[in-house]
Amino acid sequence: MKLNNYPIGIFDSGVGGTSIWKEIKTLLPFENTMYLSDSLNAPYGEKSQQEIIDLSIKNTQFLLEHNCKLIVVACNTATTNAIKTLRKTFTVPFIGIEPAIKPAALQTKTNTIGILATKGTLNSELFEKTSSTINKKIVRKEIIGKGLVELIEGGKLYSDEMTVLLSSYINPLIAQNVDSLVLGCTHYPYLIPQIRELVGTKITIIDSGAAVARQTKAILKLNNILNSTTNKGRHHFYINKDKGVLSQLIASDSGCVTITEKEF
Repeated sequence: MKLNNYPIGIFDSGVGGTSIWKEIKTLLPFENTMYLSDSLNAPYGEKSQQEIIDLSIKNTQFLLEHNCKLIVVACNTATTNAIKTLRKTFTVPFIGIEPAIKPAALQTKTNTIGILATKGTLNSELFEKTSSTINKKIVRKEIIGKGLVELIEGGKLYSDEMTVLLSSYINPLIAQNVDSLVLGCTHYPYLIPQIRELVGTKITIIDSGAAVARQTKAILKLNNILNSTTNKGRHHFYINKDKGVLSQLIASDSGCVTITEKEF
């Protein structure tokens, strides 16, 4: 099998990175993918940096053992804490994801932007480095979305618990004149319908999914490893926990999809 036809590897601390996978699948319909859902260790956002690095290395090794030609770190926390180490350790190309602070800073009218992310992302060196490049006049209102990932992973996306918790994070941002909300976790795009109900048209919601897909295509082209066939891509998911929630999230993306429950 030619390197071009090998899969794109994607990993996340659970099922949230499927929001990135969907964008990649839409933009690159002929690419094969392999997705690793480390749900057993979710969320990464509450772990130490060394734990995040160790898990990210382990995930990368699994994907490389399955001949992945490029790896997308579909986790904000893993990107901001571990991608520097991953790039030093492995020769495969990596695509990272971090909160889209710059787009929010460019379009804000109130000079106040909200960032909903995990503790691990907000406390990372890379996040602080990126944040330091935006206009000093712009005020950042950072919210740690504690508990949101756990509810999504637990199949409680549309539960009363989620409504109460999400409201407790979003309503203070509305009160502080935020006009752009950056979603700093790949689980959070699944909350957009509920966030939209809370904010109406007052706030622009920004996530990085489409930009990550475009960057993935660009790096594949740069390395001359775009899939050379015109067959619909095949997609294999591995998860180290019950596959129920994962199956629900990708149910609308039927086709050449297989899901394997496996310890790793």
